[in-house]
Amino acid sequence: MEEMRIIPAGQVREAVKKLCIKANRCLNEDVEGALCRAMAAEPYAPARDVLDILCENARAAREERLAICQDTGMAVVFLTLGQEVRITEGGLEEAVHQGVGEGYQEGLLRSSVVGDPLARKNTGDNTPAVIHTRVVPGRELHIEVAPKGFGSENMSRIRMLNPADGVEGVKAFVVETARLAGPNPCPPMILGVGIGG
Repeated sequence: MEEMRIIPAGQVREAVKKLCIKANRCLNEDVEGALCRAMAAEPYAPARDVLDILCENARAAREERLAICQDTGMAVVFLTLGQEVRITEGGLEEAVHQGVGEGYQEGLLRSSVVGDPLARKNTGDNTPAVIHTRVVPGRELHIEVAPKGFGSENMSRIRMLNPADGVEGVKAFVVETARLAGPNPCPPMILGVGIGG
Protein backbone atom coordinates (compact mmCIF):
# COMPACT_ATOMS: atom_id res chain seq x y z
CA MET A 1 0.00 0.00 0.00
CA GLU A 2 1.27 3.44 -0.96
CA GLU A 3 2.03 6.00 1.70
CA MET A 4 -0.29 9.00 1.87
CA ARG A 5 0.86 12.08 0.00
CA ILE A 6 0.83 15.14 2.26
CA ILE A 7 -0.12 18.53 0.77
CA PRO A 8 -0.21 21.55 3.08
CA ALA A 9 -3.35 23.67 2.73
CA GLY A 10 -1.14 26.68 2.08
CA GLN A 11 0.03 25.13 -1.21
CA VAL A 12 -3.57 24.66 -2.27
CA ARG A 13 -4.37 28.28 -1.35
CA GLU A 14 -1.39 29.58 -3.33
CA ALA A 15 -2.22 27.46 -6.39
CA VAL A 16 -5.86 28.60 -6.41
CA LYS A 17 -4.79 32.24 -6.03
CA LYS A 18 -2.47 32.02 -9.06
CA LEU A 19 -5.05 30.14 -11.11
CA CYS A 20 -7.74 32.78 -10.41
CA ILE A 21 -5.45 35.50 -11.72
CA LYS A 22 -4.29 33.51 -14.75
CA ALA A 23 -7.79 32.38 -15.70
CA ASN A 24 -8.97 36.00 -15.79
CA ARG A 25 -5.97 37.33 -17.72
CA CYS A 26 -5.09 34.60 -20.20
CA LEU A 27 -7.56 33.12 -22.64
CA ASN A 28 -6.78 29.46 -23.36
CA GLU A 29 -4.70 29.11 -26.53
CA ASP A 30 -7.29 26.87 -28.22
CA VAL A 31 -10.09 29.39 -27.59
CA GLU A 32 -8.02 32.38 -28.67
CA GLY A 33 -6.87 30.47 -31.75
CA ALA A 34 -10.45 29.56 -32.66
CA LEU A 35 -11.55 33.21 -32.35
CA CYS A 36 -8.69 34.43 -34.52
CA ARG A 37 -9.27 31.72 -37.15
CA ALA A 38 -12.96 32.62 -37.18
CA MET A 39 -12.02 36.27 -37.70
CA ALA A 40 -9.80 35.41 -40.66
CA ALA A 41 -12.55 33.32 -42.27
CA GLU A 42 -15.49 35.67 -41.52
CA PRO A 43 -16.88 37.24 -44.73
CA TYR A 44 -19.24 39.73 -43.00
CA ALA A 45 -17.24 42.87 -42.14
CA PRO A 46 -19.07 43.89 -38.91
CA ALA A 47 -18.73 40.35 -37.51
CA ARG A 48 -15.06 40.27 -38.55
CA ASP A 49 -14.49 43.59 -36.75
CA VAL A 50 -15.99 42.23 -33.51
CA LEU A 51 -13.84 39.09 -33.70
CA ASP A 52 -10.77 41.24 -34.38
CA ILE A 53 -11.52 43.29 -31.24
CA LEU A 54 -11.87 40.08 -29.19
CA CYS A 55 -8.52 38.74 -30.48
CA GLU A 56 -6.77 42.05 -29.81
CA ASN A 57 -8.34 42.26 -26.34
CA ALA A 58 -7.10 38.75 -25.46
CA ARG A 59 -3.57 39.65 -26.60
CA ALA A 60 -3.56 42.97 -24.71
CA ALA A 61 -4.92 41.37 -21.51
CA ARG A 62 -2.20 38.72 -21.56
CA GLU A 63 0.64 41.15 -22.31
CA GLU A 64 -0.52 43.97 -20.01
CA ARG A 65 -1.56 41.60 -17.21
CA LEU A 66 -5.13 42.88 -17.15
CA ALA A 67 -8.45 41.09 -16.92
CA ILE A 68 -9.79 39.89 -20.28
CA CYS A 69 -13.24 41.16 -19.32
CA GLN A 70 -14.53 43.53 -16.67
CA ASP A 71 -16.85 40.69 -15.58
CA THR A 72 -14.36 38.46 -13.75
CA GLY A 73 -17.19 36.20 -12.68
CA MET A 74 -17.68 33.80 -9.84
CA ALA A 75 -14.79 31.39 -9.26
CA VAL A 76 -15.78 27.83 -10.04
CA VAL A 77 -13.10 25.44 -8.79
CA PHE A 78 -12.83 21.83 -9.92
CA LEU A 79 -10.83 19.55 -7.61
CA THR A 80 -9.80 16.04 -8.61
CA LEU A 81 -8.54 14.59 -5.35
CA GLY A 82 -6.63 11.34 -5.13
CA GLN A 83 -7.67 8.97 -2.33
CA GLU A 84 -4.06 8.80 -1.18
CA VAL A 85 -3.78 12.58 -0.63
CA ARG A 86 -4.05 14.15 2.78
CA ILE A 87 -4.42 17.92 3.22
CA THR A 88 -2.71 19.18 6.36
CA GLU A 89 -2.48 22.49 8.25
CA GLY A 90 -6.06 23.42 7.35
CA GLY A 91 -9.08 22.28 5.40
CA LEU A 92 -9.25 21.83 1.64
CA GLU A 93 -12.38 23.94 1.05
CA GLU A 94 -11.14 26.67 3.39
CA ALA A 95 -7.86 26.81 1.44
CA VAL A 96 -9.76 27.11 -1.84
CA HIS A 97 -11.92 29.97 -0.56
CA GLN A 98 -8.84 31.76 0.83
CA GLY A 99 -7.03 31.33 -2.50
CA VAL A 100 -9.99 32.77 -4.40
CA GLY A 101 -10.22 35.76 -2.04
CA GLU A 102 -6.49 36.47 -2.27
CA GLY A 103 -6.41 35.94 -6.04
CA TYR A 104 -9.26 38.33 -6.73
CA GLN A 105 -7.80 40.98 -4.42
CA GLU A 106 -4.16 40.64 -5.52
CA GLY A 107 -5.09 40.39 -9.20
CA LEU A 108 -7.29 43.50 -8.91
CA LEU A 109 -10.22 41.46 -10.22
CA ARG A 110 -13.77 42.70 -9.74
CA SER A 111 -15.70 41.05 -6.95
CA SER A 112 -19.21 40.19 -8.10
CA VAL A 113 -20.38 37.74 -5.44
CA VAL A 114 -23.01 38.75 -2.92
CA GLY A 115 -23.60 36.90 0.33
CA ASP A 116 -27.37 37.29 0.32
CA PRO A 117 -28.91 37.74 -3.14
CA LEU A 118 -31.82 39.77 -1.76
CA ALA A 119 -29.70 42.10 0.40
CA ARG A 120 -27.19 42.48 -2.49
CA LYS A 121 -24.24 42.98 -0.10
CA ASN A 122 -20.98 42.19 -1.88
CA THR A 123 -18.61 39.85 0.00
CA GLY A 124 -15.65 42.00 -1.11
CA ASP A 125 -13.35 39.14 -2.13
CA ASN A 126 -15.51 37.11 -4.54
CA THR A 127 -16.04 34.28 -2.09
CA PRO A 128 -17.48 31.82 -1.59
CA ALA A 129 -16.36 29.91 -4.66
CA VAL A 130 -18.35 27.11 -6.20
CA ILE A 131 -16.35 23.93 -5.56
CA HIS A 132 -16.81 20.64 -7.40
CA THR A 133 -14.79 17.77 -5.92
CA ARG A 134 -14.23 14.37 -7.50
CA VAL A 135 -12.37 11.71 -5.52
CA VAL A 136 -10.31 9.29 -7.61
CA PRO A 137 -7.66 6.65 -6.97
CA GLY A 138 -4.10 7.92 -6.66
CA ARG A 139 -1.80 10.48 -5.07
CA GLU A 140 -2.54 13.59 -7.12
CA LEU A 141 -4.56 16.74 -6.53
CA HIS A 142 -5.58 18.47 -9.75
CA ILE A 143 -7.06 21.97 -9.53
CA GLU A 144 -8.84 23.89 -12.30
CA VAL A 145 -10.36 27.36 -11.95
CA ALA A 146 -13.05 28.65 -14.32
CA PRO A 147 -14.37 32.17 -13.75
CA LYS A 148 -18.06 31.95 -14.59
CA GLY A 149 -19.15 35.35 -15.88
CA PHE A 150 -22.64 36.63 -15.21
CA GLY A 151 -23.38 38.50 -18.45
CA SER A 152 -24.42 35.42 -20.37
CA GLU A 153 -26.21 33.85 -17.41
CA ASN A 154 -28.56 36.82 -17.30
CA MET A 155 -29.91 35.55 -20.61
CA SER A 156 -30.28 31.90 -19.58
CA ARG A 157 -33.63 30.17 -19.12
CA ILE A 158 -34.92 26.85 -17.87
CA ARG A 159 -38.19 25.15 -18.67
CA MET A 160 -39.89 21.88 -17.86
CA LEU A 161 -41.32 20.58 -21.14
CA ASN A 162 -44.13 18.08 -21.50
CA PRO A 163 -42.99 14.66 -22.75
CA ALA A 164 -45.22 15.08 -25.81
CA ASP A 165 -43.29 18.24 -26.82
CA GLY A 166 -40.40 16.07 -28.05
CA VAL A 167 -37.50 17.37 -30.11
CA GLU A 168 -39.64 20.06 -31.75
CA GLY A 169 -40.53 21.47 -28.33
CA VAL A 170 -36.83 21.65 -27.41
CA LYS A 171 -36.00 23.39 -30.70
CA ALA A 172 -38.83 25.89 -30.27
CA PHE A 173 -37.69 26.72 -26.72
CA VAL A 174 -34.06 27.22 -27.79
CA VAL A 175 -35.06 29.51 -30.67
CA GLU A 176 -37.41 31.49 -28.41
CA THR A 177 -34.66 31.89 -25.78
CA ALA A 178 -32.14 33.14 -28.36
CA ARG A 179 -34.71 35.56 -29.81
CA LEU A 180 -35.56 36.98 -26.38
CA ALA A 181 -31.87 37.36 -25.46
CA GLY A 182 -31.22 39.37 -28.61
CA PRO A 183 -27.92 41.27 -28.50
CA ASN A 184 -27.75 41.36 -24.68
CA PRO A 185 -25.31 38.49 -23.93
CA CYS A 186 -21.60 39.25 -24.06
CA PRO A 187 -19.88 38.31 -27.35
CA PRO A 188 -18.94 35.90 -28.67
CA MET A 189 -22.41 34.46 -28.22
CA ILE A 190 -22.20 30.70 -27.91
CA LEU A 191 -25.44 28.86 -27.29
CA GLY A 192 -25.33 26.12 -24.67
CA VAL A 193 -28.23 23.69 -24.42
CA GLY A 194 -28.63 21.22 -21.59
CA ILE A 195 -31.33 18.58 -21.64
CA GLY A 196 -32.00 16.61 -18.50
CA GLY A 197 -33.94 13.43 -17.82
